[in-house]
Amino acid sequence: MKNSYLITGGTGSFGTAFIKKLLSSKIKIQRLVIFSRDELKQSVMQEKYPKNKYPFIRFFLGDIRDLDRLSFATRNIENIVHAAALKQVPAAEYNPFEAVKTNIIGAQNLILASINNNVRKIVALSTDKACAPINLYGATKLCSDKLFVSANNIVGKSETRFSVVRYGNVFASRGSVYNIFKLYKNKGFFPITDSRMTRFNITLDEATSMVLNVLKKTEGGEIYVPKLRSFKIVDLAKAMNSKNKMKILGIRPGEKIHEQMISSSDSYSTVELDNFYVILPQGNSKLIKKFKKKNKSKIVKPGFEYSSDKNGSFLSLNELKKIIKEYEK
Repeated sequence: MKNSYLITGGTGSFGTAFIKKLLSSKIKIQRLVIFSRDELKQSVMQEKYPKNKYPFIRFFLGDIRDLDRLSFATRNIENIVHAAALKQVPAAEYNPFEAVKTNIIGAQNLILASINNNVRKIVALSTDKACAPINLYGATKLCSDKLFVSANNIVGKSETRFSVVRYGNVFASRGSVYNIFKLYKNKGFFPITDSRMTRFNITLDEATSMVLNVLKKTEGGEIYVPKLRSFKIVDLAKAMNSKNKMKILGIRPGEKIHEQMISSSDSYSTVELDNFYVILPQGNSKLIKKFKKKNKSKIVKPGFEYSSDKNGSFLSLNELKKIIKEYEK
């Protein structure tokens, strides 16, 4: 069905924002399936989008671990955005196989259901932690990325295409450093694991716009990485309350000092566009050549790395204060 969409993890932070973005676009949506396992959040969202006003929206309770349910949900769907995942690093470390079942087996279930139902485009959300992973969450998302990219090899003559969007922590999302610092803003100190720490900055609006854009332009097999600015964790703390002291706690297990989204090993098949870097499958010279020609682009320099400490563009204290002010309205 043309202009039909399914969002896995549709009641999460990203899913909620993406649905809002989709509904405000000029796209004439024929069907929108919101797929998640949280019945309470679905109930709240149903009140926000009542059936009499949004007759094309359907709410599907289900888990991506359940292939049968996914197979049913993906019927008559043209586009899928895959946002469902277990994302908390400590929880994944303590419950490793639960993360494997959702992030890896769930990804494969979606791939199979999409191919069997001739879904046209599938964009899966990744994370900076999938690049050179040092924790289980990152490792499972790297496996997921590999599954979605390689799924293009088994679609045959079908028009089904899989791609990935990779970005870091979303500013002010659940579990973000901004939300943690908010709890300590008036307590006289900020807990900081390492004073050298840096992070990329992306807003939910930027993330949803990017995914919508990728859905339109994807060829299949790409990992899209947005060009972003960075900030220093200590600068964020100063911008929130310059009078607070900084309590250094030491780095947590599985935590990186800097976010990395493209490793030097990826550089040999990474193409630079105006607003993105695109990691293409190594060894697929046909796709790389086609992509470079179509986008009039070149491969980045050998050994190139894209990390939050090396991207050359940091937000100033004043810029951080302006961003914070927007979220405090």
